[in-house]
Formats: sequence, structure tokens, C-alpha cells
Amino acid sequence: MNRHRPRSTALLARAATLFAVLALAALALTFALAPAGTAARQAGTAGVVNIVTVLGYQNGAAAGTGIVLNSSGLILTNNHVIRDATTIRVSEPGSGRTYSATVIGYDLGADIALLQLKNASGLHPATLGDSSRVSVGDHVTALGNAGGAGGAPAVSTGRVTGLNRHIVASDPTGDSEQLTGLIQIDAPLQPGDSGGPLLNARGEVVGVDTAASTGFFFNGGGSDSAFAVPINRALTIVKQLQSGKPSPTGHVGPTPFLGVSLDRGGDFGAPTSGAVVTGVVPGSPAERVGLEAGDVITAVDGKSVSSPDRVTTLLLHMNPGKTIRLSWLDEFGTRHGGTAKLVAGPPH
Repeated sequence: MNRHRPRSTALLARAATLFAVLALAALALTFALAPAGTAARQAGTAGVVNIVTVLGYQNGAAAGTGIVLNSSGLILTNNHVIRDATTIRVSEPGSGRTYSATVIGYDLGADIALLQLKNASGLHPATLGDSSRVSVGDHVTALGNAGGAGGAPAVSTGRVTGLNRHIVASDPTGDSEQLTGLIQIDAPLQPGDSGGPLLNARGEVVGVDTAASTGFFFNGGGSDSAFAVPINRALTIVKQLQSGKPSPTGHVGPTPFLGVSLDRGGDFGAPTSGAVVTGVVPGSPAERVGLEAGDVITAVDGKSVSSPDRVTTLLLHMNPGKTIRLSWLDEFGTRHGGTAKLVAGPPH
């Protein structure tokens, strides 16, 4: 499902490539996700890969970074790096080899995703550390695919400035999420660094680079804050995904696809309760069941829907091939219902 979540007061923008904006009090931040093709500084390559995605339903592309967990191509990255991707390509800077990737699973609540490279062997895993030992003032280094340039990763250095930080994130489409328990650093991240490793002074991975400031000012000073998911939390989610058991905010395996873009009721003169259909993918289950732009989905499989988030949550725990019952109102308030068989689609 392509979906739009409630808009926030953060500055939003979206072009052919995917960016995201975060808001923390008066501080504006951005997911470190970028279009491919701009310059990056060169550094070491061990345990770091570059990720490029095609967003087929948005007619765009985006780039990010991944962390190699084993020699056969298990890759850790941010969920927003692969969100809505119809194709994922991963390249290893050291060897220049490129692989296609499949999504093992992802967790929206922690912004973590796990990928598996096809036909990969002999990769050099990153050295993992213990994020519980990270302290304010520690020297850190962030590596990533800055600017989406590919090649060897760029390097950004700084110190830890905070622990257990909480932020509310919203991307340019209005998708929003809460990220908690983050490591805050003053090493500036660039678009494309998302999913890359945050290293301690010993070169061990202690976090997954996730978000950075957009250059706005906070409390009268320049904002250079960036955030990373602690590696201990990320690895706990990896084990959960590998077990095949979904969590309340996680999904394992192929993603079910309905084929609608959604917004909160009230934005288009529709009721405030429900999920407004703003677009339908041609040939999708949504089109076949009869959904049209302007309709308001009110129930999925007998469960009431009060927002686009609710639709996402319900579909998150389903699988492609499942037949669901949909209820909706058209633009005149007439009630409709029908069944749709979900197909495989891009990750949420």
C-alpha cells in the first residue's frame, strides 16, 4: 500500500527522489536519504554497502547505506531507506560487485530493515560493538553513501551529545513515526548516509545512522545534530525478524499490497474518521474492488478504520494472497463493500 499519514508542522517537500523531514521541538531534521549521483569523500569500505532503490509507483529513486552482518550478504539498514521500493540494488565498495536484494522484514517503530543479497559470498562483515557502553562525550565516526554517490563511504566525525533521545518523524508525503531511544551526535550526516554505521573510537558499530539536521537553527545556534539507532536495539530486531515472528510494528516476508494512496479524513472535505483514498494504482486489488479517489475506507476485514495509520497497521500483519473485506463511503456518503485479494508489493 502506498500511504500518506497525518501531516505535521514540519517543512515538507518531495520530488522524484525520496526525502524525509523530522521535527523535534523547534529543531528540523531530515532522514539521511538521498538521490544517487552526487559526490562523496572516500574512506574505508569494510562492512559498508551502498543501497539504491527504485520507487516504481512514485516514479523515483533513492539511495542509502547498509551494514554487512555476515559474509553471505545479510544487510542491516533503515526501514525508510527501502520503504516503497520496487527494486533494491546493493553494491560493495571494495569489490565493486552489485547484488539485488530481497527484504527479509522490517520494523516501522524502530526504523530498521533486514535485507538478504542474492548470490552473495565472501563479504566482509562489520565489527559490532555494544551500544550500552556509549557515553556522552565519546568520539564517534559516521560512514555512509553521502549524496548517493556510490563508491567508498564518506566519513563524518564528532562526539555523542545525548542518549535515549525521542523524535517525531514525518516525511514529505505526510508519513509520520515516533523514533525513541536514539543516540544523538554532532557529526553531520548527509543525504544518503541513512542506514550506515556509527563507529566508536575502536571502529566498532554502535549505531545505525538515521537522521540529521536540515540546517535550521535551534535556540539561536546552528543545528548540527544527528541521530542513530543503538546497535543493541537494532540487533534485537534483527533476531526477531530472523525468527519469522512479526512484532506489533514489524512485518516479516513479502509485503501485502492493496494499491491505494491514503490521507486522513477531513483534508478533502471527507469525514474526519476514516482513510481518504487519494489515488489508486491501475490494475491493483483496490482498483479491481472498485475503490476510487475520494472514497473513504471505514473498515478492513471487519475492523474499523479511523486513520491511514490504522490501515497500515492492519495490513502489516497480513500476507500477500489473503482475501480481505473492505468497507467504504463514496464522495456522496453512499456505503459500499467488497473483497480484495492482496498481492505482493513494496515495503511500508
